[in-house]
Amino acid sequence: MGQFIFSKADIPGILIIEAKPFRDNRGFFRETYNLSDFEKNGFTDKFVQDNHSWSNKGVVRGLHYQIKPSPMGKLVACFKGKIFDVGVDIRKGSPTFGKWYGEILSGDNMKMLYFPPGFAHGFLCLEDDTHVYYKCTGMYSQKNERAMIWNDPEVGIKWPLDEVGGKVILSEKDQKHPPLKGIETNYTFKG
Repeated sequence: MGQFIFSKADIPGILIIEAKPFRDNRGFFRETYNLSDFEKNGFTDKFVQDNHSWSNKGVVRGLHYQIKPSPMGKLVACFKGKIFDVGVDIRKGSPTFGKWYGEILSGDNMKMLYFPPGFAHGFLCLEDDTHVYYKCTGMYSQKNERAMIWNDPEVGIKWPLDEVGGKVILSEKDQKHPPLKGIETNYTFKG
């Protein structure tokens, strides 16, 4: 039925997906995933795990990824609140290696971003009581989980820190990740 608008980001592999809701006097209804619509738009990855996080304003989660043999792509949506969602290309040989793509996702704009395996992913919560949902193409693997520091100056992500008063909240674990030049990655760009 065409419930989604698909477009490609400047970095190969990243998809921007906009849901088209049905609205009436009761509110709205929208699909968040439809296998047929996704396949018609060339998306063939299979989702095997759904995650839900709740966070308050200023929380940074990331930048996380998993190495092979446990690759994980993520389809990310913010159903309540607002986030700045980011993916960093960590595919060796990619013309955009170390480059980032970010966009505001919110309950109002109904956008989603898909980051395939080979991207470090994270987000900054811009409002309290923010709920983020993501569908994953791989199961969580603690053994293969990796991450990079969220504010690596060489990557230069332009986080909208002014929207959170310049203060961020990180887990102890997320404060200790290496910069891009120190990460372990076994992804290779396939143009």
